[in-house]
Amino acid sequence: MPVAILCSGQGHQNSAMFSLTESAPEADELFAYCANLLGGVDPRELVKRESIETLHSNRTGQILCTLQALATFETFKSYLPSQIIVAGYSVGEVAAWGIAGLFSPKETLDLVARRAEIMDAESTPGDGLLFIRGLSRNAVDILCTRYGAAISIINPGDAFVVGGGRPALDAIAEAARAANAQRIAFIQVMVASHTNLLNKAADDFRDVLLAAVCSPQSPGVRLISGIDGTTVVDTRAGLAKLARQVSQTVLWSECLRSCVEAGATSFLEFGPGKALSEMVASSYPDVPSRSVDEFSSIAGVVNWIGSHGSP
Repeated sequence: MPVAILCSGQGHQNSAMFSLTESAPEADELFAYCANLLGGVDPRELVKRESIETLHSNRTGQILCTLQALATFETFKSYLPSQIIVAGYSVGEVAAWGIAGLFSPKETLDLVARRAEIMDAESTPGDGLLFIRGLSRNAVDILCTRYGAAISIINPGDAFVVGGGRPALDAIAEAARAANAQRIAFIQVMVASHTNLLNKAADDFRDVLLAAVCSPQSPGVRLISGIDGTTVVDTRAGLAKLARQVSQTVLWSECLRSCVEAGATSFLEFGPGKALSEMVASSYPDVPSRSVDEFSSIAGVVNWIGSHGSP
């Protein structure tokens, strides 16, 4: 039965994010290529010397998170079972297309860089994302309508990411606090991803995607679409959805449900961070779920894959 690979989004970039893969020969070419997208600086050095603010700037953050997923896949792909499911959270969905073989790793990095540039061009300073847990979907919808924001991502367990301008998000955070939300936190993302503020960006990114050269999907891989949780069957239709994801709500809870319904016997998050694997553990406690960020060695990840992924 297949392992579900989860490609993380922005928010958890850190100085140790490449600790497992930085010396892996399988990933060395990717790190070298990515330096061209980061002003000539090796990303392994960049994450150690730059400020948190730089690591969380939109373009740099999207590139680093995508590189994390691709470098991790290159390092561990020979140990993965023949059947895998791949789903990506926010920018992680572009990485998922690369892991599915539809884009080469270098093409995937180039596409993510363009995605970030297009999103930045349509963003206003102060735009961002707010996490809310513990209110109903209806209550969050009402707050978004009242203050001029939108639900960006729907996570399991009454957990939502809301996108909009800073005044709107400040007002929603205050109202959510007054409504006794369990948790409210601003996310270190500087664009209102997956909201209608980026409608033009979605159109522009669609043009970029449709001009890109897609390869046939790798055999044995099931790719999940972020905006509805369905399996990508038709490449062109899937590309259109991948573009719309920039300005449309991501149904992450449905993505996880689809992985389980497709027979996933375990989940492995590629990081950075472990937010996605923790969501799985909370929603599907009987399904083993880990993030590579929880391991201190490549051997540890390999042993876990061997114990939880059938050939």
